[in-house]
Amino acid sequence: MVTNQNSSSLIKLKASEVQHYAEQGFVCPVDVLTSEEVQSYRSELEEWERLKGALIDFPEKSKSYLLFNWADQLVHHPAILDAVEDLIGPDILVYHSTLFLKEAHQPAFVRWHQDSTYFYLDPHLHVTAWVALSDAGVLQGCMHAIAGSHLFGGYVHDDQPSANNMIRRGQGITDVFDQESGVAMPLKSGQMSLHHTDLVHASGPNNGDDRRIGFAISYIPSCVKPKGKGIPSALCVRGQDHGHFLPEKRLQSPLSPQAYELHQGALALFRAKQDAGFVG
Repeated sequence: MVTNQNSSSLIKLKASEVQHYAEQGFVCPVDVLTSEEVQSYRSELEEWERLKGALIDFPEKSKSYLLFNWADQLVHHPAILDAVEDLIGPDILVYHSTLFLKEAHQPAFVRWHQDSTYFYLDPHLHVTAWVALSDAGVLQGCMHAIAGSHLFGGYVHDDQPSANNMIRRGQGITDVFDQESGVAMPLKSGQMSLHHTDLVHASGPNNGDDRRIGFAISYIPSCVKPKGKGIPSALCVRGQDHGHFLPEKRLQSPLSPQAYELHQGALALFRAKQDAGFVG
């Protein structure tokens, strides 16, 4: 077992917020970052884009914490981990992360879906911390959720790939919820939402004048196990790693050849798990 020594273990959420998460499947908003932190992390990302001469895309958008300093700092941020610990306990792994970036006045969207459908984890204790590095209000295409849907069981999902769908395989729920369904979960930059892996959620296009930058971190308690064949990797960020995943190493040298090699290997394991699915 590996112990992460950088734990602060402070209560972050109110009892009413923990209850709301249990009953409704989400908490929103939670203040986590200072304006200085937001500016620093966003500047790092956008400076990389400027030097590359292109907007960030896959593969760097996935498991970014294995490549970039800003993403590494976010997945280890004490304020984020304290809130997550209030929901899933002190032994915390990062299973995955995705940068959801919608450019201004662009039609990018995410279909109604449940994260648990394509993560293949058991039990369903995964919580997503969706951290806003720019304003993510209704105008900017914030997340909408079906309150309490994490208690409804699993929905049938299908694949509808689209150039504008931010989930690469286009997975989603068809003909159950319309665009007017759900509760808006607006965030200001520096805030985050927390949602349960079985919560049905979606988001629409960004009609605002600034890009909408959201970093979605998939946290799991280390008691969770992958289902089916193949063992993916995960990063211990607080407490003890119970050894159910291949251990990832914390980023040492951002954007180095070694970082890219480790990132590529971790992504290959994750995608292999998605492609294999689960046969009980």
